Amino acid sequence: MLTKVIEQSKIDSLGRWMERSDNFVIIAHVAPDGDAIGSSLGLWHYLTALGKNAHVIVPNAFPDFLKWMPGSREIVLYDRHRDFADRLMRQAEVICCLDFNALNRIETMSASVKAARAKKILIDHHLYPEDFCQIVMSYPAISSTSELIFRLICRMSDFDNITREAAECIYTGMMTDTGGFTYNSNNREIYFIISELLSKGIDKDDIYRKVYNTYSESRLRLMGHVLTQMTVYPECRASLITLTKNEQEQFKYVRGDSEGFVNIPLSIKNVVLSCFLREDTERPLIKASLRSVGTFPCNQLAAEYFNGGGHLNASGGEFYGTLAEARAVWEEALAKFKPLLHENL
Repeated sequence: MLTKVIEQSKIDSLGRWMERSDNFVIIAHVAPDGDAIGSSLGLWHYLTALGKNAHVIVPNAFPDFLKWMPGSREIVLYDRHRDFADRLMRQAEVICCLDFNALNRIETMSASVKAARAKKILIDHHLYPEDFCQIVMSYPAISSTSELIFRLICRMSDFDNITREAAECIYTGMMTDTGGFTYNSNNREIYFIISELLSKGIDKDDIYRKVYNTYSESRLRLMGHVLTQMTVYPECRASLITLTKNEQEQFKYVRGDSEGFVNIPLSIKNVVLSCFLREDTERPLIKASLRSVGTFPCNQLAAEYFNGGGHLNASGGEFYGTLAEARAVWEEALAKFKPLLHENL
């Protein structure tokens, strides 16, 4: 049995919306990852099974290793089909905001979402949600938004309407947002959910292969190059890897090629914190990804130094400046957090 995380009043409110509405739009954050796509498609399959008219819109492209997911071809990319996407949002009766906590996380889509007359619901697991939706289902203790989608459908007494395709998407989101169930995944209810998803006929081993074992040769060579440039800070039990625009061009980088890189240094004995700094190819900024083990709060570091946040062991942020400046900020952060890093030995 699952703990009833979502308040009944919110379930009841959404139930009334469902009864009275036929047109739904599902949106997720910029540079959508496995959880954003998995939760969005999981909900899309569910709504479609109920006979609703539903569309998924995301700000821009998502990684190739997620394009096998059932329904992925139906996703509308806002940066390529803006007029069509804006029309869908104007016509929507309900807009479901998944896996983001603030309108700036959907960038150019934010004005259209804010202006839409549709009722809006937020389903997310990040800290500090903004007040832009009538229903807010925000639970940072939950491992992924995909897990929340499963819990929501079950609370709607609609487990039978979770198709195999929906289950594949939900499982993918849960798996990717926990690093293959290696962090943020100690809650035993996660494994009850996995068991229930398996009952829908999913092949979790095949899903793992499709996500993690279908990379290009250039991606593998890029990983090797990045690791040769890695800096380890033994005195701080931390590591840093970086990726410049020139290196991305050299190795024919495509979106998603650096997925999981930040986790690799955590396999080094005594390394508690890993940081990955990547020059953005589209904007003049540095993308920061952080991962930690134990109780070290990498989300606190991300918030203080990289205008970001996230979860205890998995966080991210941005830095406006050069890569050299971002590295200096990272090393400044290490100096401050050094005592706490030693506590996590």
